[in-house]
Amino acid sequence: MKIIEMVMPQMGESIMECTVLNWLKQPGETVEADDSILEVATDKVDTEVPAPHTGVLVEWLVKEGDVVPVGSPVARIEIQNGSTKTPPAQVPSPVAAVAEEVANEEQAAQQLEAKMQAASTGVIDPVPAQLPAEAAAGETNNGFYSPLVLSIAKEEGVSLEELAGIAGTGAENRVTKNDIINFIKQRSATKPAAPAKPAAKTAPAPQAKSLNGQDDIIEMNRMRKMIASRMVESLQVSAHVTSFVETDMTNIVLWRNNVKNDFKKQSGEAITFTPVLIEAVVKAIKDFPLINVSVEGDTIIVKKDINIGMAVALPDGNLIVPVIHHADQYNLVGLAKKVNDLAYRARENKLTADDLTGGTYTVSNIGSFGNIMGTPIIVQPQVAIMAFGTIEKKPAVIETPQGDLLGIRHKMFISHSYDHRVVDGALGGRFVKRVSDYLEQFDLNRPIL
Repeated sequence: MKIIEMVMPQMGESIMECTVLNWLKQPGETVEADDSILEVATDKVDTEVPAPHTGVLVEWLVKEGDVVPVGSPVARIEIQNGSTKTPPAQVPSPVAAVAEEVANEEQAAQQLEAKMQAASTGVIDPVPAQLPAEAAAGETNNGFYSPLVLSIAKEEGVSLEELAGIAGTGAENRVTKNDIINFIKQRSATKPAAPAKPAAKTAPAPQAKSLNGQDDIIEMNRMRKMIASRMVESLQVSAHVTSFVETDMTNIVLWRNNVKNDFKKQSGEAITFTPVLIEAVVKAIKDFPLINVSVEGDTIIVKKDINIGMAVALPDGNLIVPVIHHADQYNLVGLAKKVNDLAYRARENKLTADDLTGGTYTVSNIGSFGNIMGTPIIVQPQVAIMAFGTIEKKPAVIETPQGDLLGIRHKMFISHSYDHRVVDGALGGRFVKRVSDYLEQFDLNRPIL
């Protein structure tokens, strides 16, 4: 037997530290290789860290709430020499074997719950130690409810008997966060307006406190704090400059209106403007590869991969940027599938850490909020970001061989913010103009596939 140190693994490009949110195993418990052992938060997503070996967790080396650099020790695990499996001698009785099986099931369910809430729930409140024991005492729902479900149940006054009646949609029919939230909504709708006890709190909403009877104070959640920190950091690191171009989107609007039904039938996907916009950006990056770079000290690193981040607004108002890796390798149908998939999983809190890392250039469709233009902030360590405004009908001069005419066209402003340390005005301006050119030259008769 020997004791090894488990270290904080690399969570993605540019992530140098993680915050420990919650330990999923206790000292003395058996852990299997790849079992989730702790939950951490990065500046991109909440995720779980697996055990590197099978063995027994000896001790934690960090506390919940600690900020731990990547590569630093977080725990000690006792393992058998030359083996990654728990030796039979370590299971002293049938009771211990059952306890280990329950623990393994608990980790699977906790991993599913954490992925469902990863992007937008902010910090996960630690669950009181007695709650898992209370759930284990009951024999309902396979004898287990995740700490998150138990925490919500406790706050909302849901009994174990009521939990047992909820149809779970998680792994092995376990009750998920969405299941219990839907149950609470339905219960509230069917109950009389005057409950016997005070109304339960709504979990995700930030709590406002009155300062002087006129102003309210709202405490930032963890995700909001991280967004604020990253935005200020980006402005301090990069010299932001923004260029604007107005683009004629008429051909694209008409094409989409003509093919959207057939596109859905042939590809199984809804076609929005976003994949078309991303396709134009990818083409322009191939023409101007010095936009697809990052800066390290006095060194410019030109990225060979074209990984496009797309900003997605979450239901709670926060913003997250999942990444389409190797975006240049997809056709328009492939881009539509990736855009729809990432947007759906972002809003359902099902993104993984890999979905949020490796971006080399970012786009934001601010037109979905009715904005005509904006000055987006660069996602570090990238050097540029593009925002697409709303598409509006406007009178415009149309040049024809017979002379100029006035007509109604669909117009859109494109905003391009770039790091003036390495991207000069000529490159930044020519790049956004090239994106505009590709959009204006879109083939109105383009086939779907």
